[in-house]
Amino acid sequence: MTGNRGGTIRNRSLSKIIFFYIMREALFSFCVCFLFFFFVFFVNQLLLMAGQILSKRVPVFEVALLVFYSLPSIVAMAAPFASLTGTLMTIGRLSSDNEILVQLASGISYINIIGPALAVGIIISCISFFANDILLPAGAVQFSRLYLKTAVSSPGLEFEANSVKRFKDTVVITGPVLGKTIHDVVILDRTAEGERRVIHSKEALLRGSEKGQISIDLKDAFVQTGKENERGNYDYATSALLTYSMSPEDAVQAVYNPGPREMSSVDVRKEIRKKQEALRIGLDREKRRLSTSAAILESVLRDGQENPGASRIENLENDLSSNLAAVSLMKKDRTLSTYRLEYYKKFSIPFGALSSVFLAVTLGLLAKKSGQTVGFLTGIIISVLYWALLIGGQTAGTRLGYSPFWSMWLPNILSLGAGLALVAYRLRR
Repeated sequence: MTGNRGGTIRNRSLSKIIFFYIMREALFSFCVCFLFFFFVFFVNQLLLMAGQILSKRVPVFEVALLVFYSLPSIVAMAAPFASLTGTLMTIGRLSSDNEILVQLASGISYINIIGPALAVGIIISCISFFANDILLPAGAVQFSRLYLKTAVSSPGLEFEANSVKRFKDTVVITGPVLGKTIHDVVILDRTAEGERRVIHSKEALLRGSEKGQISIDLKDAFVQTGKENERGNYDYATSALLTYSMSPEDAVQAVYNPGPREMSSVDVRKEIRKKQEALRIGLDREKRRLSTSAAILESVLRDGQENPGASRIENLENDLSSNLAAVSLMKKDRTLSTYRLEYYKKFSIPFGALSSVFLAVTLGLLAKKSGQTVGFLTGIIISVLYWALLIGGQTAGTRLGYSPFWSMWLPNILSLGAGLALVAYRLRR
């Protein structure tokens, strides 16, 4: 009995040593793969943002800070792919070096191989969720503040050559841009009295005013102001120099007002509830209108063609069709669908680091030679497929109205299902 007890203790000690050995190897491979994916996403972010900003002669230090504040999103995206590829590399190396075979022959359970990988997957999922749900919103706030400051000091950041830029209450149409000089500028806005206004200038100069506003000096400006419903009633004026000012919040509204991606899951959930309540109230209102139109139409039809109201049948049918179309359109609220997609995405992407562990372990065991290289290449292929499914699901959920939950969680479900099926098959063997 003493011998059996000693053997049990030794087995437990051996299992513990192997657990931390595999976990250490998995963490090392994860770090290597994380640096690779982080570099890929970082370069992409750098090319998209920094190149555009640097072309406007923004100070390099401010560009570096803008890139730094966008890093949480890169960390959140790189972690799941690094977890999958790192696990494949770890198990592939252990399998190709016959270490897995020795462990199984020594009586070590197959669970002892999956356990360390699961532990690493849980750790990485928590880190990814923290980066996506805590660091990303905080970084978005700092990004917005710095961008506002940069926009005031470098107003050319928001104005591109030969483009149409829509701000909060203003549309700016620009021609060629040379430095801070814009040619052929057209500005469409409204006056304080609500009148439509069109301003045209052949040459304008961008500058930031001392009051923290973005100002445009318009040379030889032509201004036309017109009433909303009176086409023939308008005024016009000319000016050798006209200064047009906008607050930085209006000029960079898209950045200043973060979307669901830059919000925490709690805040997104609150916004979803608000939008659901607004949708419910709107649907109730349209349904009451629909019921009223249907009741009036039914009454007219019951009275027969001899009733004077029969001439209204066509108009009533048109009203009924319009009400039905309004109800159908309200149900397909793309804004609400976008918020739901981003809400589920905040959980599905971090969980991807855990759901892919089972698939990575079983595929890694198939490696016979060059386990790390094969694992890395296999991880890249699966990561591309996962990313394609994720983008496809997001597109389908936004444009085609598919379920936001299934659109975001389908890649994880497929990965987890395939992994569990392979694990069950191997355990039976």
